[in-house]
Amino acid sequence: MCGIVGYVGPRNAAPILLEGLRRLEYRGYDSAGIAILTGGGDVFIEKKAGKLTNLTDHLNGDAPAGHPGIGHTRWATHGLPNDANAHPHTDCSGKLALIHNGIIENYAELKVRLIADGHRFTSETDTEVLAHLIETRYVGDLVEAVRAALNEVRGAYAIGVMHTEHPDRIVGARMNVPLIVGLGSGEGFLASDVPAILEHTKNVVILQEGDIADVTPGGTRIVTLDGSEVLRDVTEIHWTMDAAEKGGFAHFTLKEIYEQPHAIQECLRGRVDPSGKVHLPELDGIEERLRDIDRVYVVGCGTASYAAQVAAYLVQDWVGIPASMQIGSEMRYSPPPINARTLVIGVSQSGETADTLAPLKLAEERGALVVVVTNVVGSAISREADAVCYLQAGPEIAVASTKAFVTQVLVLQMVALHLARLRETLSENRLRTFGQALRSLPRLAAETLQLAPQIKKLALRHANVRDFIFIGRGVGFPIAMEGALKLKELSYVHAEGYAAGELKHGPIALLDPQTPLVAIATKGAIYEKVVSNVAEARARSAPVIAIATAGDEQIDRYAQDVLYVPETPEQVSPVIAVLPLQLFAYEVAVARGTDVDQPRNLAKSVTVE
Repeated sequence: MCGIVGYVGPRNAAPILLEGLRRLEYRGYDSAGIAILTGGGDVFIEKKAGKLTNLTDHLNGDAPAGHPGIGHTRWATHGLPNDANAHPHTDCSGKLALIHNGIIENYAELKVRLIADGHRFTSETDTEVLAHLIETRYVGDLVEAVRAALNEVRGAYAIGVMHTEHPDRIVGARMNVPLIVGLGSGEGFLASDVPAILEHTKNVVILQEGDIADVTPGGTRIVTLDGSEVLRDVTEIHWTMDAAEKGGFAHFTLKEIYEQPHAIQECLRGRVDPSGKVHLPELDGIEERLRDIDRVYVVGCGTASYAAQVAAYLVQDWVGIPASMQIGSEMRYSPPPINARTLVIGVSQSGETADTLAPLKLAEERGALVVVVTNVVGSAISREADAVCYLQAGPEIAVASTKAFVTQVLVLQMVALHLARLRETLSENRLRTFGQALRSLPRLAAETLQLAPQIKKLALRHANVRDFIFIGRGVGFPIAMEGALKLKELSYVHAEGYAAGELKHGPIALLDPQTPLVAIATKGAIYEKVVSNVAEARARSAPVIAIATAGDEQIDRYAQDVLYVPETPEQVSPVIAVLPLQLFAYEVAVARGTDVDQPRNLAKSVTVE
């Protein structure tokens, strides 16, 4: 979720770029940099790892006067977060500078070709490859060079490009990553999000997939990848600056809930091909050891532990070897058997969770194979790993996890399928069926979020309830636990999650007309058992809210309220079933007036045991 700012016009670019980057700090990043065309006709570049203040302190107000300019805050994907890998990047001539959000999937093969042609690289990034590729296509027309280069690229991108031979132009382009053009009076802007430029203009053009924008002080021309010129509507922004940073949403939590279809898409990119084949390149180097493992432990804390529980269920189901979830804070002090044939998977959004790091160190000491699933490149957890699978979810600002949880589950589902393929425990047909189901998730997630108006009404009716019970079976059980946790975190309402079959072993005593039951009752092999548990609750006069599969004509006989979600295979369903629970927790919290983005007593990353 990097940040892009670009400026072309008569003013000095540096102050505009630095202020724009400051406005984008909420997105999260690990380095920052700017490029400016100086009065002497050279490209000045300065970039620093760490926070924006590292860059501004280094510049100390002495950035050269000049224009145009581009600026960037980077969330590392390819290459560690350091000065060399920070953006902008240049070509061999030093005349071109480029910034980039996204991932160039075929960068490795392009880099081999470029090196063979004599190009020299100074970073580990996929972005620098694109700068050199544009250089090879440049013969005086910058827009045409960008267009030609992008036609050789696979992946996702939002880019900003400048060149010393074009002092009145910056070029932007996007594919599957947001980018907007700001229209000023005698000046133009590029940005990854509105806050970066809202101080200067309220008129923006939202670029569409494959658009290339030629931004000049006199206006903007847009062409597509095939060279056709197109017109795009101008949108007038009416948000305040505070609202703009949240994309028009009232809270970061809600913004991140609605970012989930895109986060899922990014998480799948390069890992599931159009035929449904699932392959995690990150695990290629440890394939022989993966074939030899005889048990799996999936380690996490809080929300991550529920993602881990889904993973353990699927590894046993698909791979046929013992697997269990281990709570990070407990595993170190009562460790299960661990040896060289053990796979330990650590799950942490921040990659800095102390309670998860400790058992991973123990596993490493005992010779286990360690794989980590995290969102932050270069985080502490990655240093304990034999392989790292990144979520590619973009940064989460809100303390309570939403899109990180969904992408954790998704990555772990892909890990389980990768294992099943390696060990030949699922047929090729079943593997591709599940892979195709994963590819449908961005669309199904967007459909599910359309339940928001219904969920808001439901939340308002239950805003003053003091206790909830959540139930589920199989992969629905950890989703029930996560739903209860979200309600506790956001609204401070007491909620408990149980395996549905355990309801009659004690918790059913709590059910009455003032204690609602929330049931994960999506289609699956044990659906009828869940319905029986729901009927037991309804017989005790408890209000019942069910998460059910579209087309289910049975559940509404027992549930007072039903939230219907699109049908998916049972093993894939957690990604979709959790979305209504997130929205419900959010709306209850708003109705109760809690601090949704920063709930009391909680921190985003727990770095002490």
